Amino acid sequence: MQGKRTYVNEIGHLILDLGEYGKDKDGRWWIRVPKAGISMGYLDLHQITEHEDGTITVSPSILCDDNGNGLTWHGYLERGIWREV
Repeated sequence: MQGKRTYVNEIGHLILDLGEYGKDKDGRWWIRVPKAGISMGYLDLHQITEHEDGTITVSPSILCDDNGNGLTWHGYLERGIWREV
């Protein structure tokens, strides 16, 4: 799935829809994986490579869950493209 980079809004908030990613006003990277039911997560424990076209590559792989309700997503974000494992 093609992801989309999103930027903070006019009051400095970062709001992400499914498959979007972006940096907050403090420079912290956030993602919202392309699976309904899983909220935003940050990438502090990952290496982020920002490409000249504004896309990013994240390593290692991304694992997100919904805090105990049974939904998970595991995969990669490479040059702005989401790929589930």
